[in-house]
Amino acid sequence: MSADLALTDAEQSMLSGDDGPAIALAMRMVTGVARATRAPRLLEITGAHIDSVVYYGQAGLDFGERMVELGGRVRVPTTLNIGLIDLLHPELSQFDAATTDAARRQMQAYVTLGGRPTFTCAPYQLAFQRPGLGEQVAWAESNAIVFCNSVLGARTNRYGDFIDISAAITGRVPDAGLHRTENRRARVVFDVSALSAALLASDVLYPVLGLIVGSETGEDIPVIVGLSPRTHEDRLKAIGAAAASSGAVALFHAVGSTPEAPTLEAALQGGAPDRTVVVSADRLRSARDSLGTAGAGAALQAVCVGTPHASRDELRRILAALDGARVRTPLYVNTARDILSELDPTGEAAALRAAGVVIVTDTCTYVTPLIREIRGLVMTSSAKWAYYGPGNVGVDVAFGGLEECVASAIAGEVVRDDGIWR
Repeated sequence: MSADLALTDAEQSMLSGDDGPAIALAMRMVTGVARATRAPRLLEITGAHIDSVVYYGQAGLDFGERMVELGGRVRVPTTLNIGLIDLLHPELSQFDAATTDAARRQMQAYVTLGGRPTFTCAPYQLAFQRPGLGEQVAWAESNAIVFCNSVLGARTNRYGDFIDISAAITGRVPDAGLHRTENRRARVVFDVSALSAALLASDVLYPVLGLIVGSETGEDIPVIVGLSPRTHEDRLKAIGAAAASSGAVALFHAVGSTPEAPTLEAALQGGAPDRTVVVSADRLRSARDSLGTAGAGAALQAVCVGTPHASRDELRRILAALDGARVRTPLYVNTARDILSELDPTGEAAALRAAGVVIVTDTCTYVTPLIREIRGLVMTSSAKWAYYGPGNVGVDVAFGGLEECVASAIAGEVVRDDGIWR
């Protein structure tokens, strides 16, 4: 052990195997990362979100089941990210039996380890998994990480497969990176104050803005000025998900909307920005078009929304936009099983299904081939889906706002209002 990493007696006991082989293995993982990041100590965490649940191959399954065999158990409240299959709607799966079985086993392994079977990429939408300002946690999955740091003001680094569950089992993370206040200072200012009121009021702006923020920022910390105060969480979610996909953003500030940015000075921690990027409508329109070039009137094969998983408000917006109509083009909506369960008693879920909406839980349509038989043009309101969908599921993409996506599914062709971009 590096002399620079100080462990408590309890942590040394975990590492030595006194608390069992699973904790010893997990602690070796955590201390290995701590040494690599030159952390002086470990921090106790209050919760975790695990990305290792999704089956990508035998190694991931082996690790999860090995931790179960060793008697592993999480020490903190832990939610689980999406898996490869929809356990509530198994009829949607198009995998062979062997892959389906492996995916199910991997999801079950993390439940056995003590994870709550939420199977969502948006745990922050669940009341029981919203850490408070300054809480130290270990979250994985790119959009969850950026939302946790930015919108909730809790603190997590980017934890990937195996490290995430190791942190949950030990209840520890390295004291490094975004767990430390000085590393959360904004460096790049994005100024959107010159944008029109119509564009700022449109939901389609926010994922496109996130795309620009991610591509311009890389791993630096951005701060956005000029948005309306107290911007809705769904819009902040869209910014973060896109920025984490197009760049490596794990934290952004939005002045007046995120807790560590009541003012620009606070987000900069009293320093000066490295640079300022003025975001114009032309730049945004160009970024939007980079997500897909199909314009109004193009024939659609499917519409996919809810990446990250749709919130209660977004599901209700979809229902309102349908306004009693039935879709001509398949409309897939990803959401969390816990969110869906709230809409079942009200009849809202049944109304969505009656309109032809295919509700997907536990996974996402750009991860699993639910739409494998579809070739051609798919429309989405998610910059993340547009960024990954073509490579993952082999389709062309059209991009638009949520209401535009619903209107397009009803019409069977791309419907878009380009007036706001002028």
